[in-house]
Amino acid sequence: MQLQTGNLFSTEAVRGDDERIDILVAGPRLNVERIVSMGHASPDGFWYDDPRAEWVVLLSGAAVLEFEADATLHDMRPGDYVLIEPHCRHRVAWTHPEQQSVWLAIYYER
Repeated sequence: MQLQTGNLFSTEAVRGDDERIDILVAGPRLNVERIVSMGHASPDGFWYDDPRAEWVVLLSGAAVLEFEADATLHDMRPGDYVLIEPHCRHRVAWTHPEQQSVWLAIYYER
């Protein structure tokens, strides 16, 4: 048996336009991703609208999520998590420009 191992915090700094997304587990009804952001935000006018539920926790850094339904801004610090229901339109409004924001996101069918 070959084990798949890794470390959620080991990555080179990412700056620029793209976040780093690593798929840790992929299945027919479940995906687990590590996302690393540094100074990233969703483009103006862009909203995520996933048919799956998303449970996401911020492991390091700082971020702000925005939800379209009530224009709520949700500040996130390490350890904070949120369950985003399917088709709940949201975006990343801000991530810390000088620290890596490391997320663990679990997408699953409801």
